[in-house]
Amino acid sequence: MNNFSYYNATKIHFGKDQIARINEEIPHDARVLITYGGGSIKTNGVFEQVVAALNGRTIFEFGGIEPNPHLETLSKAVDLARNKQVTHVLAVGGGSVIDGSKFIAAGALYPNDLWEIIETNGKYITQALPLGCVLTLAATGSEMNKGASITRAETKDKLFFGSVHVFPKFSILDPTTTYSLPVRQVGNGVIDAFAHVVEQYITYPINAPIQDRIAEGLLITLIEEGPKALQNPLDYDVRANLMLAATIALNGTLAMGVPTDWASHMIGLELTGLYGLDHAQTLAILIPAVWYFKKEQKKAKLLQYGERVWGLVDGNDEDRAVAAIEKTRSFFIQMGLPTKLCDYGLDHSVIPTILAKLEQHGLTKLGEYKDITPADVKNILELAL
Repeated sequence: MNNFSYYNATKIHFGKDQIARINEEIPHDARVLITYGGGSIKTNGVFEQVVAALNGRTIFEFGGIEPNPHLETLSKAVDLARNKQVTHVLAVGGGSVIDGSKFIAAGALYPNDLWEIIETNGKYITQALPLGCVLTLAATGSEMNKGASITRAETKDKLFFGSVHVFPKFSILDPTTTYSLPVRQVGNGVIDAFAHVVEQYITYPINAPIQDRIAEGLLITLIEEGPKALQNPLDYDVRANLMLAATIALNGTLAMGVPTDWASHMIGLELTGLYGLDHAQTLAILIPAVWYFKKEQKKAKLLQYGERVWGLVDGNDEDRAVAAIEKTRSFFIQMGLPTKLCDYGLDHSVIPTILAKLEQHGLTKLGEYKDITPADVKNILELAL
């Protein structure tokens, strides 16, 4: 196991009726900016609960944060926060709303051009407004980490930043807030969480049995509970298990002392920025392709994964490694996510554009070995056609 340092600053309030705990977390004299997406929180009762919990505070609203939140939109929220002298930001939504709210919280106090936050991966952030979250979609884990992905729509750049200053101070995880989600978002959320786990697990052995077993437990849970959420959206226990799994998947626990991959994520960000695919859709396409391309380097962990997660014990090593990849592909499809570029109307013609964006963003050494070059990405994308 490698050396590591671990830090997580977020308090979690988990379970039914926990939205009321906002009252304990935000001072009564606060000026609170409530951020959200398309407005479903105003029809499913969540917004009403949030406002009740904020009773007595001065509140402002900023809605319309997009999936894959846009710099152009978030800049308007930053202006609002500055003009209204906002003291706290409360994100009510899924990962995109929380990611965007991290940018707003940092941007409200940032002295330079806002795009610099993204261009420098948050390197120069020294402060941010306190951020709280009410999670309504189990997927990204953004409710308990320091990272965010932001898109500049004008140039089709989707990039990542991180800073300890944007850790949420607290997050409310009430599984009942996910009951009304569309099927597509449920499937996306499960695969997003699944992808976060395997990016930190399907690498190479490093004698980290604790991290491996946690990862395997999360994967088995997602495989068992994901289809149940599609069949019975109002099953509280299923929703609770998925919500907690998605949070743990990317709160730093799995990354302790182990190599991580993230190649599928980096390539996927370009697919989303350029062609508007959902983040989880890009991962469903790229993870099998990356695994096939790097099968020999990843074989030991693919075999471990196949045996412990899928029960694959028959056949030679090659057969079992391939079977593990195909079991994964089948699960993605079961959750409603096709696994080929052609399924989304994309063909060979997109490859040069994706490669150019990766090179523009300096993403030319990807994977756990930092050995995936643009030429390799071309081969990976061809496998994904």
